[in-house]
Amino acid sequence: MTTLTLGACAGPAIPRPSTPPAVAAPAPTVVKPVQNNALIGSSADAIGRMFGKPRLDVTEGAGRKLQFAGSNCILDIYFYAPRVGADPVATHVDARTPDGRNAEVNSCAQSFQR
Repeated sequence: MTTLTLGACAGPAIPRPSTPPAVAAPAPTVVKPVQNNALIGSSADAIGRMFGKPRLDVTEGAGRKLQFAGSNCILDIYFYAPRVGADPVATHVDARTPDGRNAEVNSCAQSFQR
């Protein structure tokens, strides 16, 4: 009879903390170019040699943006690695006039060439 009494007092088992599931590292960002202009595929160093010092140089996550600004247009060049482990290259380019209208990328880029 003593065994039954002790068994009744035991109550529910105390839960033990479980090991949290392993969290996988986020996959590296790989971007494939969808544009076709003279700057696509160029490295940031090559762009710097062509145009000089950018007005802005912004890095966010796996991406980098260089911005060049002049009286005729503003050029934003975005760099991402084309595959894991590769050096970033220009994968997208935007060009606009100072008032915000779209501009043609190649002619804008030519206005910055040294």
